[in-house]
Amino acid sequence: MSPGLQPYRNAKRFMVSTSLLAAVPASALVAVSSVRAGLALFVGVGCGVLNALLTMRSNERLLDHRGVAAFVLSSVLRIVVFGIVPVGLALGGPWWTMAVYFAGFFTPLALFALSVARTPQSNSQ
Repeated sequence: MSPGLQPYRNAKRFMVSTSLLAAVPASALVAVSSVRAGLALFVGVGCGVLNALLTMRSNERLLDHRGVAAFVLSSVLRIVVFGIVPVGLALGGPWWTMAVYFAGFFTPLALFALSVARTPQSNSQ
């Protein structure tokens, strides 16, 4: 990657570190009500980080190689895998376990969006 992409790399690092740091206390807090839901939150954040990184990598490869078929296949596989996980967790937990998983799953995306919004924009093109 070129040096001009340093803000992008910084936003990725911020997303990963902040998500994982927030997941531990938040999961422990939710686990007071339900251990299974606390686990779902922690797994949701982990899956969200992994999904975000895989999506970013797929986008980078699409930009470099224009391989649309590989991009679509990886997207479908991610949807299937990360869609099955919350169902498995919710089968043995309270009804709101799936919602807790998805709250964790989308946390990294929200943190990435916040870090990108804070990044100064240059007008050079």
